[in-house]
Amino acid sequence: MADEWATFGADLHLELRGPRLRAGLMDALREAVRSGRLEAGTRLPSSRTLAADLGMARNTVADAYAELVAEGWLTARQGSGTHVARRAAPRPAAPSSGRPRPSVPARPGPPAAPAHDLKAGTPDLASFPRADWLKAYRRALTAAPNEAFGYGDPRGRTELRTALAEYLARARGVHVRPERIVTCAGFVHGLTLIGQVLRGRGVRDVAVESYGLDIHAGLLTEAGLGTPVLPVDERGTRVEELTDAGAVLLTPAHQFPLGGALPPDRRAAVVDWARASGGLVLEDDYDGEFRYDRQPVGALQGLDPERVVYLGTASKSLAPALRLGWMVVPEGLVGEVVAAKGVADWASSAPEQLAFAEFLGSGAYDRHVRAMRLRYRRRRDQLVEAVAAHSPATRVSGIAAGLHAVLALPPGTEQEVLRAAAWHGISVLGLNRFRRPGVAPTLDGLVVGYATPPDSGWQNALRALCRILP
Repeated sequence: MADEWATFGADLHLELRGPRLRAGLMDALREAVRSGRLEAGTRLPSSRTLAADLGMARNTVADAYAELVAEGWLTARQGSGTHVARRAAPRPAAPSSGRPRPSVPARPGPPAAPAHDLKAGTPDLASFPRADWLKAYRRALTAAPNEAFGYGDPRGRTELRTALAEYLARARGVHVRPERIVTCAGFVHGLTLIGQVLRGRGVRDVAVESYGLDIHAGLLTEAGLGTPVLPVDERGTRVEELTDAGAVLLTPAHQFPLGGALPPDRRAAVVDWARASGGLVLEDDYDGEFRYDRQPVGALQGLDPERVVYLGTASKSLAPALRLGWMVVPEGLVGEVVAAKGVADWASSAPEQLAFAEFLGSGAYDRHVRAMRLRYRRRRDQLVEAVAAHSPATRVSGIAAGLHAVLALPPGTEQEVLRAAAWHGISVLGLNRFRRPGVAPTLDGLVVGYATPPDSGWQNALRALCRILP
């Protein structure tokens, strides 16, 4: 028991000054509490442990603790150890007569959270399958070989790549072998690696869609690549306007944020362009699992695995915090992507990869996706019905798939509606937030994420949204 007790308490960094050990220790502890380095309630090491750490007699530490308890700096109770006392904040001293004491402006508190979060891009985090994930994690760790806890293969754990190969072929129509999969810490990490590889190959430009996330174009720009813009019309991205770019970044299954799927003729056209020019298509399949009105649109990668880099992620299907993503890379590109990632898998946690492999292989992932598909479809339908009832002139689009819808607004009214949203405590983004600079004409609208609000707040969020629509 004594050995166990000696492991209790926080590690302390204390600078003792002066020849008198007890006095120096007490001064150091007072200063650590006064400066905030030791917060109220912190459990201190036992006198035995701290004495061993500092190379002094145990009685010296025990006496110092006892005196600080008497002074009110520490508290001690039999069986509970020694803690930093919870002391009232000192009262400010009264200003001396004569010179006025300068006032210190109060620090502003954190901004109040919006009452209704309708921003696109986040799944229903409350529905994360904690119990099933914990079971998968436990099984994965129990079966994991010892080497799984070392510096891993930069491509990622073979267990996950094998499970992903089976799932992607079955559910997304991807042509893949495990050795052509490279895991990454989400889409942004994968795109960063691909950008480095393209720049190293001498590619100058990667074309991007005229509406999309600016962070993606920014990552390509940081890699030294130009980002010419492809216009989008009612049939999706106009890939026929691709010219001499070395690659193109697309969201073909569900254009973000406008929501359409790239039609078959344009899917064929972009693959033909890649074959003829030697270019690459970077396919962002960010929410391909969630299709509601017909069978999911298969991955573009299936048309030509040697000309398409497929990028997927668990951020929408499970949770962004897992930092789990993957790339299916053309055979001739695997070595360069692996070299860009480094000599080991520094970015992705092996235990999370093993747990996700178990989650996929057990069927739990399929069950979770099916359950969330039903939930999101119900919310989408409720959104469409509510908007139709309260604002019949508002057109809702982009709803065949995904976690968001686009609500069209009369020209020139987007900023006015966004101000009304803020007034009513609604966090939502306008369509022009995703428009690339210089793109014309502008399209006014709201990009409404219907996955984020909890079930208890969903109906109130809908009512608040309808109140701000023209």
